[in-house]
Amino acid sequence: MPSNFLTFRPALTRRAFLSTAVAAAALPFLPRPAQAMTAGQAQALVDAAVADVNRVISSGGSDAAVLREMERILSTYADVPTIARSVLGPPARTASAAQLRAFTDAFQDYFAAKYGRRFREFIGGTITVQGVRPVRSFFEVISVVNLRNAAPFELRWLVSDGSGRPLFFNLIIEGVNLMISERTEIGAMLEARGGNIDALTQHLRTLG
Repeated sequence: MPSNFLTFRPALTRRAFLSTAVAAAALPFLPRPAQAMTAGQAQALVDAAVADVNRVISSGGSDAAVLREMERILSTYADVPTIARSVLGPPARTASAAQLRAFTDAFQDYFAAKYGRRFREFIGGTITVQGVRPVRSFFEVISVVNLRNAAPFELRWLVSDGSGRPLFFNLIIEGVNLMISERTEIGAMLEARGGNIDALTQHLRTLG
């Protein structure tokens, strides 16, 4: 099916439905939309991201080069400030502006490195955008990852224009919700440091 054909397969699995529903928990952290984003704009963002990812995973570049490109792609197409605030959870509302900026910067490096490595696992495969559907105040763009010697699986992109332009603020990879998974991990890191956001930020800098 062409990537620019706007459609949606009606047979949502229960797992995918629940993952999308849980993702709505991020809505309070999304800035107020600056404009009325269309389904076409949401899909255009993901089409561009997928084209970049497909280019990199078929490039045959070195491991370091591929990882650098994956980090650039995620930094270009993701709404990192929204993701950072959401995974930090309630402490984001009580943190100072300086603390939140420092955490967001550290989280961006951590996020890009971690998920750049995850996307690198797609080398030898392709990602194909299959459709888009509205979900409350954002859009979900559905793509399928086809790997060699492995069954295809879904990669869902949740897209909002709350930052002023369309960007994805969550990914659901094989039914695993990135934002919920990271909120659990970041929460555990914060708890281990007695709720000290500055200590958490410093730790993330060692992981980026």
